[in-house]
Amino acid sequence: MSDFISSEFISAAIAFLLTISILSYLFGDNALFRSAVHIFVGVSAGYVAAVVWNQVLAPQLFRPIFEGAPNEKINASIVLFLAFLLMMKAIPPLSKFGTPSVAIMVGVGAAVAIGGAVTGTLFPQMMATINVFDLQAANERGVSSGIQFVEGGLMLFGTISTLVYFQFSAKRGDDGKTRHNPLIKLLVLIGKVFIAITFGVLFAGVFSAALTAFIERLDFLITFIAP
Repeated sequence: MSDFISSEFISAAIAFLLTISILSYLFGDNALFRSAVHIFVGVSAGYVAAVVWNQVLAPQLFRPIFEGAPNEKINASIVLFLAFLLMMKAIPPLSKFGTPSVAIMVGVGAAVAIGGAVTGTLFPQMMATINVFDLQAANERGVSSGIQFVEGGLMLFGTISTLVYFQFSAKRGDDGKTRHNPLIKLLVLIGKVFIAITFGVLFAGVFSAALTAFIERLDFLITFIAP
């Protein structure tokens, strides 16, 4: 009896019921599915709130105000004041007071996004493309120089054509219509092919991961029903 009502069995039973509730969406939207979604959203919101409080608000805002050095109290007070102004956006007559906070958030967010894209994507992509043409390193790895050069050329060509795809400038002809350079049109077409291949690979990866999770859930259901 103790084994029957053990914590492991209760956890497995809850997981079983939630899995059945989610899979019930195969038969259309229903109360079981909505209940499972509400539970998921509620638990996720609670978890996020706990993480925000324990890792952001308490250690980086309230603790410095009450226990920090004078400069930490000043910095935390400024942040708290900006947060208070941001909450004014929820009150229409006072929403204009939250504009400075929104401007700071958007500016910092844009700077972080651009900096991350440049240092985390653009520069590494450039270096990877350059390093592919290092034939000496390829020979040291036992790779033929010709194969390495072809791979490097394909990577460089794919990078350039993909970047050209996002180039939207065009010249206006005598008849008033915009016309792209034929070479640019060809590169754009090739860039579309590379982008399509990339999205296809990403979709295949996502689908494979989802299928793996689905098979794991089915295996769990079968194991729970007939251990």
